[in-house]
Amino acid sequence: MRFGFFDQLPRADWQSESQRYQDILSQIELGDELGFDTAWLGELHFIPSFSCLASPLMILAAAAQRTKRIRLGTAVTLLPLHNPVKMAEDAATLDVLSNGRLEFGIGRGATPVYFAGYNVPQEESRERFEESLEVILRAWTSERLSYEGKYFRVQDVRLTPQPVQKPYPPLWVACSQPDSFRQAGEMGLGALCFSLGGYGQMAERAGIYREGVKHAKPVGKFVNDQIAALCMIHCAENDEAARQAAAPEAMWFIGKVESLYAPWQGRKIPESYKFAVGAVQQERVGRTFSEFVDSGAFAMGTPETIIKVLKKYQEAGVNQVLCFMQMGNLAHGRIMDSINLFGRQVIPYFK
Repeated sequence: MRFGFFDQLPRADWQSESQRYQDILSQIELGDELGFDTAWLGELHFIPSFSCLASPLMILAAAAQRTKRIRLGTAVTLLPLHNPVKMAEDAATLDVLSNGRLEFGIGRGATPVYFAGYNVPQEESRERFEESLEVILRAWTSERLSYEGKYFRVQDVRLTPQPVQKPYPPLWVACSQPDSFRQAGEMGLGALCFSLGGYGQMAERAGIYREGVKHAKPVGKFVNDQIAALCMIHCAENDEAARQAAAPEAMWFIGKVESLYAPWQGRKIPESYKFAVGAVQQERVGRTFSEFVDSGAFAMGTPETIIKVLKKYQEAGVNQVLCFMQMGNLAHGRIMDSINLFGRQVIPYFK
């Protein structure tokens, strides 16, 4: 099994944005040294305490200059918010700067404030996503690009730079509901799982995904049949210390996610978002810290404790665990200690 770590840069009032950027770059450097396979960064907008990470590709480009082997992933780039030609150029630039280490994770986004801020109707997100992906793949595999769609039009241009990885970097898509896992498999895209249902839920969703892969008609030129699942992790010398430090931050994150979906109340929810909005209530609201621990959504404790949890993810069919270590406002030093202990004692167990 492979291991990445995920961050979206939450920022407390007492933290500066520049310090948070330096923190994550240092953490990626350490992960590179310790054998983490991938560093994944999210794209979020307009919620400073929850995230000051609006441009993951830019931070990953900086990380590329400070690392040698760790792969650099977006989890995820929100395609409906952007011009796909510009996104194809920017992602290819990162692949060039990193000498072919980009993992390109994409998604639609479900938070209303993003779409309001970018003045993009959220009910158009699925169609915009599909058109954007088609444009990007054509841009990376054609000598010249022309495209005529509902939202995007391109007339005979030649894009540069082109990705180092041929025909293009590995593609992943955000998945939460069962249908999105099936669709990801059928499209030949790797599945980035951000649900908090734990390894029991993952086993079910992995089965749906693998069935989709069997019938894949890939949107691109190859199938990426991998599943990467998020798990909130804090690694320390004893279980009690790990949970005392991380539990308040993890539960703060859960509460914040719930509040981001509050704008849907009293509004007509587009059909493609009904499951995701409902899942927030079913999976998160009212659940206790202990319930999240018991499900495997949280793995907080000694390396031995964490290994027991991650073995169940492996048995569920997960290929890569995304270690979500900075789920709130843990001190940078604590995160570095957690990465260090995880890298030295957990990763070698699975290699």
